[in-house]
Amino acid sequence: MNKIATVTGFFWVMKICATTLGETAGDLLSMTLNVGYALSSIILITLFLISVVAQLRATRFHPALYWIVILATSTAGTTMSDFMDRTLGLGYAKGSSILIASLLAVLGVWRATEKTLSVSDVTTRRAEMFYWTAILVSNTLGTALGDYLADDSGLGFAGGAELIGGLLVLVVLAYYATRLNRVLLFWIAFVLTRPFGATFGDLLTKSTEKGGLNLGTIGSSAVLAAILVACVAWTYRGHDQRAHS
Repeated sequence: MNKIATVTGFFWVMKICATTLGETAGDLLSMTLNVGYALSSIILITLFLISVVAQLRATRFHPALYWIVILATSTAGTTMSDFMDRTLGLGYAKGSSILIASLLAVLGVWRATEKTLSVSDVTTRRAEMFYWTAILVSNTLGTALGDYLADDSGLGFAGGAELIGGLLVLVVLAYYATRLNRVLLFWIAFVLTRPFGATFGDLLTKSTEKGGLNLGTIGSSAVLAAILVACVAWTYRGHDQRAHS
């Protein structure tokens, strides 16, 4: 049974919201609360493992549980990326390169094992484990790419978000105007929405002097969490309506 959310336009809205919340919540724990990147990574990876085990053991699709796991991969990815790039001193470019290679390796093994990368075919526990591993790595990669665009590329927070947003528009156009492989476009979009969330999260939290909106990690996380909860509640409403139709 496929326990993965159906890919629609609303899915991508929730994905961007969840990944942006992951960025702000991860920064809230590691920096605002001064927990540190290493300990924050341990805490958030533990929460990810707990949530993904619950997801794997579930016998049907639960929207709240699914998006909790997505959020957990995003928050864990934020602190893991910061630990690699800052604590270990790898830097954004080298850290991004390592994560790109890691994601390609995961997708390659998944493709060789399951013969497909289509999320509509994630109907076995093994395929679902590949799915969540790819998501965790892609969200970690997205943080590193977003930080690289915002800090090292010279584009700034707004410029980085605009660049990724433009690439996402091109993916949408390719989906509707070309016959490019839909699975390929999905994974390109999935990877790109993470750095978009990362740069958008920076735009929300950073000071106006640094090109941000100065909402802070606490305020931004609270607003994004409220939006995501409302979206999940709407998903349940639509799910119930389909069940009774």
